[in-house]
Amino acid sequence: MPEKFNVRRREYPITIKMDNDQADAAPADSVNAGSETVCTVSYPLGKPPDKVNIRDVAGQAGVSVATVSMVINNNPRISRTTQGKVQRVIQQLGYRPSRPAQTLSGKYTQVIAVLLPALRHALADAYFGELLSGIADRAGKLNHKIIIEQAKPQYVKDNRHIDLFERKFVDGFLCLGFNDKHHMLADFAERQYPVIMVDNRYTEHKLDWIHCDYRQGAEQAMNCLIQLGHRRIAIIYAAPESATARDVMDVYRRRMHDLESGVNETWMADGMFTAEGGAAAADKLWSADPNITAILCGNDKMAIGAMHALAAHGIRVPQDVSIVGFDDIQHLPFISPSLTTVHLPLYELGALAVERLVERTHNKLPRVGEVVPTHLVLRESTSIVRTH
Repeated sequence: MPEKFNVRRREYPITIKMDNDQADAAPADSVNAGSETVCTVSYPLGKPPDKVNIRDVAGQAGVSVATVSMVINNNPRISRTTQGKVQRVIQQLGYRPSRPAQTLSGKYTQVIAVLLPALRHALADAYFGELLSGIADRAGKLNHKIIIEQAKPQYVKDNRHIDLFERKFVDGFLCLGFNDKHHMLADFAERQYPVIMVDNRYTEHKLDWIHCDYRQGAEQAMNCLIQLGHRRIAIIYAAPESATARDVMDVYRRRMHDLESGVNETWMADGMFTAEGGAAAADKLWSADPNITAILCGNDKMAIGAMHALAAHGIRVPQDVSIVGFDDIQHLPFISPSLTTVHLPLYELGALAVERLVERTHNKLPRVGEVVPTHLVLRESTSIVRTH
């Protein structure tokens, strides 16, 4: 049975300027004062929502101001009964917590900043979109808000990423798409702020990280190609300054070294993580050695670009060359041929990153360093090696 509250309501006058015709149609509970009509509206406590403060909520709920603040900040010390009572009063009074009220009981803003590198159309990218979807959904379930920032040169020069911490606007950062060349991440490490690199790790500084298991994915992809009889396997890589990209390259080199074909530098090309780059890299590889039978690509966009370039040369996939990608972005089953790829659980990774950051900011974890499993998805772009 819902709890009843003894809420006093008072009439709160609102003055509305009206012309003569409007005055004739004024509501019955209004008082006509010449060209102005004074209407009375009832509000709890006799105040409109923007006038209600945290003390009003505390008095109406019969708890202390500190208790209301802890409820606002989702403090686990508060019982569910008290949380429910205070939340119902907040809703009934239309109270909107201010920043000082949110931090009155301590140190949590319940706001997470998501930092992206200075890339064009980053928010339209399928890779970032999956991560952001997981982040936003889980943050909402944990009663946190997110803000999205982009580390453009002026942003970094003005130390705005540090300013968000210093002015207590956020509890922590999730950094997406960053690697070793982004030296501004050292600013976080020096100050020991709660920051997690998502889907990569920073090798030069001790920053928390969580990423997909690229080594596991590369092992599965290479196993698949080798079991299909491929020995002349090329790779289209990108961003060697990225630790996870180096994981894929390390696995590729090691597995090729174990084959009698060995490691061939002409079978490696940089695709810059773009479809255009993948197409250019495939052209370069095919020009250097038209006898390659398979290509491992560092992401799906490069794989799609490579397939397009090979088709332009009359090279069939997978009959002549097998292609394997990384990411498993949407719509891959609907391209022709459908792309065999390593599935990266990006949505789940984003959600887990939020959980770990909240635990980190609440001092429940000393450090974060976590690898999330991946798996190979077999489709039409791979087949047994050609024999002619």
